[in-house]
Amino acid sequence: MNQQRVEGQAGHVAAPSDSPAFAQWRDSFQFLRGFVRNPAQVGSIIPSSRQLEQRLVRSARIGDARMVVELGPGTGGTTSAFLRAMASTAQLLAIELDTEFHQRLHASILDPRFNVELGSAERLAEFLRARWLPAPDVIISGIPFSTMPPDVSDRVASSVARALRPGGRFVAYQVRAHVSGFMSPYLGTPDKKWEVVNVPPVRVFTWVKPAN
Repeated sequence: MNQQRVEGQAGHVAAPSDSPAFAQWRDSFQFLRGFVRNPAQVGSIIPSSRQLEQRLVRSARIGDARMVVELGPGTGGTTSAFLRAMASTAQLLAIELDTEFHQRLHASILDPRFNVELGSAERLAEFLRARWLPAPDVIISGIPFSTMPPDVSDRVASSVARALRPGGRFVAYQVRAHVSGFMSPYLGTPDKKWEVVNVPPVRVFTWVKPAN
């Protein structure tokens, strides 16, 4: 998840003090450590590509959103891309299950629009209520539905569908297609695209919640 400027608002994300090359190496190392700690919770051994970050921004229509939720932000590269694309009045809630990733996000992203919670995506509604945040316009997920227990995947899918505002968008980027089997009963048939400029290539699924 690299730190590249994306269309949108400027000046909200603190610039890293180290070089881009070192920051990329550090993020990759942290991602690998996270995968080794718990491969079922981390969907890849390296951060997302810049091309994937930009595809997610476009698919989710981040620039139009007032409330954004990210499930499984990892080291924060996608999070930073979303913040750069968001309006100055929007809010982003990130939910991270890995303790080390959560600590890093809390310390490294200094943006008044950013909130981060430690816990499972199953608790999405609870986290929104605790911070008095509105129903999300967009929920973006990088958590690996293919490696989670099926009952957990179903509870996450149900939580996403309930929390998302009518007309809102759920975007999931996944190596495998398992997410579709869990989300489609709640949100219908998704739009599907491949992002091949990523290691590994991933599917990007986009659902739009019915307005009524």
